[in-house]
Amino acid sequence: MNKQYTIAVLGSHSALDVCRGAKDLGFKTLVIVQKGRDKTYVKYYKSQGMLGCIDEVIELDKFADVLKPEVQKQLLKRNCIFVPHRSFEVYINDYNAIEKKFKVPMFGNRFLLKAEERGVKPNQYDLLDAANIRYPKQFKNPKDIDRLCIVKVLEKTRGFERSFFLCDSYEVYTKKSDFLLQKGIISKANLENAVIEEFLLGVQVNFNFFYDPLNDRLELIGTDTRRQTNLEGVVHSPAIVQEELEKAGRLQVKYEEAGHIAVTVLESLLEDAFDMGERFVATTQKLYKPGVIGPFGLQTMITAGPPKKEIIVFDVSPRMPGSPGIFATPYGMYLYGQNLSMGKRVAMEIKEALEKGELKKVLT
Repeated sequence: MNKQYTIAVLGSHSALDVCRGAKDLGFKTLVIVQKGRDKTYVKYYKSQGMLGCIDEVIELDKFADVLKPEVQKQLLKRNCIFVPHRSFEVYINDYNAIEKKFKVPMFGNRFLLKAEERGVKPNQYDLLDAANIRYPKQFKNPKDIDRLCIVKVLEKTRGFERSFFLCDSYEVYTKKSDFLLQKGIISKANLENAVIEEFLLGVQVNFNFFYDPLNDRLELIGTDTRRQTNLEGVVHSPAIVQEELEKAGRLQVKYEEAGHIAVTVLESLLEDAFDMGERFVATTQKLYKPGVIGPFGLQTMITAGPPKKEIIVFDVSPRMPGSPGIFATPYGMYLYGQNLSMGKRVAMEIKEALEKGELKKVLT
């Protein structure tokens, strides 16, 4: 029965994770690639006997062309189930089109994807508020800054990337934002819509959950942390070098994703993490019916006591995570007796839904 369906994904972000998992469960796989960004999928990971996990590739001039009726017709003809990830949202850049014009059955709740954007209502902060999940204190007016804060502002040319800077007063905020404006890195309009929030001192951990609507079960598949450039280089530079770069106006920390690494947490923190996950699921079921389906991530900082360590959420990912390295953490193994990638867990859910005749419960 599985071979009647093809698991499709955009060729970026976590496509290999999705396809390897689907292949392991007996599904055919298809990747939609963009010219100039295709070699990973058409050469190095193409299915060849027992090797590879990409069975078929559709090449487009640009990713957004996946919305064209003729492209969707190809996907529908192949009986595709589409798995969305962050790059899909970024390159389409039109949630109305994702919700209403993309006719291919999608694993997960397509109506929840837009909650990741901070400029819509309700957004992830509304979700967190309704779920009573703590996130960093925010400042709407930069003149109110009274502690170390991080400012998150969309870049001028790359609208999907954010520029970050730290400040502990309005004076420092003005100095650093003026520098970025003069360099053309950000625009005044984007600065006005920036998020200013308390900078948390702690350990960053992403909790990558999976909600199984077939069995009403919340699962923690794995945990990871980010590797970011050029932050890594700054952190590993001597303090005197950082100070000299700062005085010269050459220290612009990027926080750009370069990869992820597996990380584990104390078992004493798991109950709090699961409790947050349960509340998040229940809240999405109220605000974004039918609620979260499948993978979602709560990106957190674990801060020190007293009275005890606390998990504070600073970002939400209501879709496939971009970290296949969570396979190396033990949480999926504790539940299933095997290390589990998120891509394989998605395929397991689709297979079970097919066997039970409940595919509609996992698709939108």
